[in-house]
Amino acid sequence: MNDPDAGLVPTTPARGDVPAERRCLRCSAAFWSEGFGERICRRCKAQASWKSAIPAGDGGGGRRSFR
Repeated sequence: MNDPDAGLVPTTPARGDVPAERRCLRCSAAFWSEGFGERICRRCKAQASWKSAIPAGDGGGGRRSFR
């Protein structure tokens, strides 16, 4: 009776979010990508420099507060 998905409208993926051959943003090599969110090739992701990258932050975002 209380279905959490009852009021949701079905969505369609964005036009550009399709599997395609794309260029790696790091080395510019062509690779098969599952969608537009995947822009780094497997070879670059396998490198130690990629794996040891410092996280972008705590996810809080925003500006620093100055006191």
